[in-house]
Amino acid sequence: MAFPYMEAVVCFMILMYFFETYLDLRQHAALKLPTLPKTLAGVISQEKFAKSRAYSLDKSHFHFFHELVTILMDSAILFFGILPWFWKKSGIFLPLVGLSAENEILHTLAFLAGVIIWSQITDLPFSLYSTFVIEARHGFNKQTIWLFFRDLIKGMCLAIVLGPPIVSAIIVIVQKGGPYLAIYLWAFMFVLSLVMMTLYPVLIAPLFNKFTPLLEGELRLKIEKLSSSLNFPLKKLFVVDGSTRSSHSNAYMYGFYKNKRIVLYDTLIQQCKNDEEIVAVIAHELGHWKLNHTMYSFIAVQILTFLQFGGYTLVRNSNGLFRSFGFDTQPVLIGLIIFQHTVIPIQHLVSFGLNLVSRSFEFQADAFAKKLGYGAPLRAGLVKLQEENLSAMNTDPWYSAYHYSHPPLVERLAAIDEPDKKED
Repeated sequence: MAFPYMEAVVCFMILMYFFETYLDLRQHAALKLPTLPKTLAGVISQEKFAKSRAYSLDKSHFHFFHELVTILMDSAILFFGILPWFWKKSGIFLPLVGLSAENEILHTLAFLAGVIIWSQITDLPFSLYSTFVIEARHGFNKQTIWLFFRDLIKGMCLAIVLGPPIVSAIIVIVQKGGPYLAIYLWAFMFVLSLVMMTLYPVLIAPLFNKFTPLLEGELRLKIEKLSSSLNFPLKKLFVVDGSTRSSHSNAYMYGFYKNKRIVLYDTLIQQCKNDEEIVAVIAHELGHWKLNHTMYSFIAVQILTFLQFGGYTLVRNSNGLFRSFGFDTQPVLIGLIIFQHTVIPIQHLVSFGLNLVSRSFEFQADAFAKKLGYGAPLRAGLVKLQEENLSAMNTDPWYSAYHYSHPPLVERLAAIDEPDKKED
């Protein structure tokens, strides 16, 4: 008797839904608490706390509904054989437009086009409600409905341009890879990730946002001085017009080797009281670079990618696996999709482990900024970001341990306030 892979996957998905819903309920209870944590009392104003609480509860209610609809749809798609049905229909469609259904690449692209259209249709109501109801209600949304759909259309155009060559290359590699398939797939994705990391900030990101050089002044001088003191090869310093879409704020850096760039959201500059707070946030980001966190994370992703492809090569010719999901053929893309579903338990464990490492990195980057003398302004900057973004003030420890890649503000402030250990 063949192993019921599909049934096992659906059962695990449902079990994970109940487990994560339990964590969501714990977090929802924490969000309803009427008082600030002791660490934040007197630091966060009651007005900001009330706004943060209302915003977080709104998002929490929406999240419950969205997750329920998602698990029902995902389970139904697998249980009722929607994927194999759609694969067959996409094969029937190709001859109608004069193309051969025997060509796996064309068949796969037709299938993906239908899946993307379906995903956009089903996700659109949730995106619209999140953006134009919840975000707008709490003063964050700044984009018009025209800008929203313009971004959506741009994203779909990029998928049309970039998707076919990438998918075609993967199919050819699997068909021709032989015993070294996992190595070839990993090498292709490795090169692709480097290319995308290079092209995205230069060609893709400017399609959605405007990047302008930070004006000459005290802030620019302080950031350049800090970068120089750490031997950070800063080439360009940009301000991005995040305020055209949202009043949420952030800062990040990117670039290879000696071609590094720092990007500040215009909302960050508007929200922080003084330049020192912004520089302290940059010091934290530079801490990630100086401590090699970005490199460690990149290496970890590459190892996990290689292991995933290695696992895929072990099951890609399994008749029982494909038949369990309703397929009587073994298309490359379908094999990858099915494999991703079967390793969901491992992915959850890996994600949890990566979150643990990420939180550790955040503490280390905070400590790095503090060591440079930015402890006080970093503390003030983190509080300001928490206030202005109306982030959750009360968090459930189980929920944050499972979901958060960054430690809650209470924990970060406690670590910053902790006296430095004296060296012998």
